[in-house]
Amino acid sequence: VQLQASGGGSVQTGGSLRLSCAVSGGIVTSNTVAWFRQAPGLEREFVAAVRLTDRSTYYLDSVKGRFTMSRDNAKNQVYLQMNSLKPEDTAVYYCAKANRLITSSIRTPGHYPYWGQGTQVTVSS
Repeated sequence: VQLQASGGGSVQTGGSLRLSCAVSGGIVTSNTVAWFRQAPGLEREFVAAVRLTDRSTYYLDSVKGRFTMSRDNAKNQVYLQMNSLKPEDTAVYYCAKANRLITSSIRTPGHYPYWGQGTQVTVSS
């Protein structure tokens, strides 16, 4: 299984970006696919996830209403639409995949065995 994240870039406050995560090996209904981010000097932080068993979505409180996850099963891709970006959203964003996660584990990076390489998002004020 390989994940390839793309779509990062530099925008000004209030701008938008859409991150893409291509999953080789496919996405099956037992999977959870998530986005995490890591800013310099900080720990990796959960951003959003979709659990495909029941299509539940989960978001970090600070991105609710601004970020939206979606997926394209035919293309084996997962997206993170990021609107109203703020400087504090600046980080390297990673997509990750796990199988059969329970709800309490979804926000923990250590429960995801598969990771993409990361894409840089920079938001300037």
